[in-house]
Amino acid sequence: MTQNPKSLLTDFPSLKLTKPIVLVGLMGSGKSTIGRRLATRLNLRFADTDDEIERAAGMTISDIFARYGESHFRDLERRVIQRMLNMGLGVMATGGGAFMNDETRAAIQAKSTSIWLDADIPTLVERVGRRSHRPLLKDRDAAEVLHELAEVRNPIYALAHLRVSSASDPHEVTVRAILEALSTCNA
Repeated sequence: MTQNPKSLLTDFPSLKLTKPIVLVGLMGSGKSTIGRRLATRLNLRFADTDDEIERAAGMTISDIFARYGESHFRDLERRVIQRMLNMGLGVMATGGGAFMNDETRAAIQAKSTSIWLDADIPTLVERVGRRSHRPLLKDRDAAEVLHELAEVRNPIYALAHLRVSSASDPHEVTVRAILEALSTCNA
């Protein structure tokens, strides 16, 4: 039986948000897709930091990487995220590497409730295969890159306030799991 997604909040009457929600995790973990759905359920604004970075730079992330390199991109990302954290309640999806920057991570941890969307490598590979714009996958095997990234990044993602599985279940299952986690942590 499928539950009406709008009724999800009635299952969490004690949920009172006081900070923005920031989703972190590897590429393909569902941050943007799940973030949009979560924002809709919570009646909050949604922002994807990658979209905001592209708007601020006037070019695509792939173009920023190609023209200026990853370090320039990460600096721009840090500044955009810090600005967005000051905009009040909302749901934000970050790029996969954003949480790796010490300064960005400290700001996210201090000003928001961070949630690691954790998915296994086969799920991530399947999801990233649907899109071809990811600079870190250019001319490389997705499974190999994701294994390498997971080794380095997962211990850092584990510093997030909450961890929610983003398995190959329907998105509403993950949204519900996030709402459950938020309701128990008094975010």
